Amino acid sequence: MNLNILTRSLLLGSLISTSAMAAELEIRINNLTHGNHFTPVLLAAHDGDTHLFNVGEMASSSLQKMAEGGDIADLVTLVESANGVTVSNPAAGLMAPGQTVEGIMLNSQTLTHLSIVAMILPTNDAFIGLDAWEIPTTPGTYTINLNGYDAGTEANDEVVNGGGMPGAPGIPATPGGDGGANATGVSDMSSNDKVHIHPGVLGDTDVNGGMSDLDSRIHRWLNPVARVVVTVK
Repeated sequence: MNLNILTRSLLLGSLISTSAMAAELEIRINNLTHGNHFTPVLLAAHDGDTHLFNVGEMASSSLQKMAEGGDIADLVTLVESANGVTVSNPAAGLMAPGQTVEGIMLNSQTLTHLSIVAMILPTNDAFIGLDAWEIPTTPGTYTINLNGYDAGTEANDEVVNGGGMPGAPGIPATPGGDGGANATGVSDMSSNDKVHIHPGVLGDTDVNGGMSDLDSRIHRWLNPVARVVVTVK
């Protein structure tokens, strides 16, 4: 075969291969809870070696900031420093209970995995999590249910006190204005300091005291807590 023809054929094959790996994603996220908000959501496309969290392992300081106070800045830096791409805060604020955000566009380029995180409010350190989901190479629509995870970085005392900084016990706020006050705190005997499935909140019905500032009729949840629909184009 003529060398120039061979070279052009190899180049064309390389371009087709690269194009086939690239995927334009359209994503929809639904908050399935009936009384909990999500802090600004982070969506990230990255390689298979990058993880925003690992179940069964200690949370990173970046994950702790997100899980306790909703701060995703360090996780964005983590992804982008690994040559990943991100979409931050597609809801332009908190995602309310039952809310759906759709039409989120993410060009995964040649990246192979998708991760999603956001803090669940009101909780001490719970978050929705999708860890390094492998992006399908076949165009189509894919549905993923997300569980609520516990970062393992803070006791689940269920006390709303404006906390949220790493190492500062307490819950930042009840965005729905439906929490109590003056709770003594839930006695959380769990010693699990690794990332794990969240056991859920206990709550009570005493808005002026009791053991919890969370309302058991509003803030309890069952997994899954979020549903993600990914359309690969």
